[in-house]
Amino acid sequence: MTRVALSPYSDAVDLMPLVATSGWASGINAYAVIVVMGLLGRFADVDVVPESLQSNTVLAIAGAMFAVEFITDKIPYVDSAWDGLSTLVRPTIGAMLGFLVAGDAESVNQALYAATGGGAALASHLVKAGNRLAINASPEPFTNIGVSLGEDVAVVGVIALAVYQPWLALAIASFFFLVGLALMIVLFSLVRRGWRRWRARQAARA
Repeated sequence: MTRVALSPYSDAVDLMPLVATSGWASGINAYAVIVVMGLLGRFADVDVVPESLQSNTVLAIAGAMFAVEFITDKIPYVDSAWDGLSTLVRPTIGAMLGFLVAGDAESVNQALYAATGGGAALASHLVKAGNRLAINASPEPFTNIGVSLGEDVAVVGVIALAVYQPWLALAIASFFFLVGLALMIVLFSLVRRGWRRWRARQAARA
């Protein structure tokens, strides 16, 4: 069966937009990235997706872990504990994806792609974890659920776009990262202000 290339990539095309985008997405939900890329490579014949991500074993394991993360990521404080456990996992997967996407590129480029994927994943992971810590200061669970669902949709949508329109996907991912960073700063400022007021009230009662 002839394989039809539906991706704009070729050996001569810079893969950096896809690597950086997949790194950003991996920092939020690495297992979803593997599942989406693997399925696109397997059923949509997207040549840029490494064959190793398309295997039954990889898809089954990533799918199972995605199901676990889908639930834990929506429970207050449990999500932060999961983020803590994922501090090494997400950047590692981001780096791995960068290396795999590099394929047969020169070793220097492979190292660059791996570093870019891992670095982008670490940055987005820290922003996500920081926002969750601040959101957990809220007494209701609905904010966690809404934010988590939004992250899931963003990751799936951006990665699906990245294999066809890499630069557009990178622009969207960069925008989401900056919004998340700004939100984290604002939320921590509000939490710190609320903590100071609570301490002042406690001191006044003493």
